[in-house]
Amino acid sequence: MIETHAHLYDDQFADDRPEMLERAWKAGIEQIWMPNCDQHTIDGMMKLAREYPQRCLPMMGLHPCYVGKDFEKELQIVEDWLSRYPFLAVGEIGLDLYWDTSFREQQEEAFLVQCGLARSHNLWIDIHSRNAFWETVALLEKFADPELTGIFHCFVGTLEEANKAIELGFKLGIGGVSTFKNGGLDKVLPFVDLEHLVLETDSPYLAPVPYRGKRNEPSYLDLVAQRVADLMQLPKAVVLEATTRNASLLTTSSLAR
Repeated sequence: MIETHAHLYDDQFADDRPEMLERAWKAGIEQIWMPNCDQHTIDGMMKLAREYPQRCLPMMGLHPCYVGKDFEKELQIVEDWLSRYPFLAVGEIGLDLYWDTSFREQQEEAFLVQCGLARSHNLWIDIHSRNAFWETVALLEKFADPELTGIFHCFVGTLEEANKAIELGFKLGIGGVSTFKNGGLDKVLPFVDLEHLVLETDSPYLAPVPYRGKRNEPSYLDLVAQRVADLMQLPKAVVLEATTRNASLLTTSSLAR
């Protein structure tokens, strides 16, 4: 399995990070992809990348929830890092209109700038679009580069939204919400081809059932895979093989630079 989105550097793992990672490896996870948030998460993320080369792969980006008045300085830090390290992707980036909309214009500008950085470095993007799917789509269409691809992380949208993301050339990152009783993905996944999906946990957030409400961790990815298999009426082994292959194709495109 490839875990495509986990905040391994988060303080919630401070007391048992090595043990948590050991559980992940024992669960069959080959790689864990780490999205960045802002300048303050870089050191912890890069430490893990050095300690677990080829297993913990870092991205570089400015998360929309961390976009503020100083976002241009943050973007300069992102650009500087991209110029000196072979990151997997630019992420996580996008729009968040759930918590705070006061910096919406800055979020939009930061997203477009980072789309440009992704293309200049031949990288894909990892998109955060909470309460902002169609607004994010509008920005992607404004950017208008058919070569730009990536993942809609933590996808929880409708079938119409899923089809639009796929039309734009993006994978859907499926996580713990798929296991929630009213998560909504039961109305989407049966009608989406497996080739468009990758698996994630978004650890330490959004733990799947039966751990909902508790700290999430990458070893729970198997529960997500089982839920996807159940909803799509496929053997779990088929889901694991396909989603791992889908993720590997993104990895190959980045590492081939």
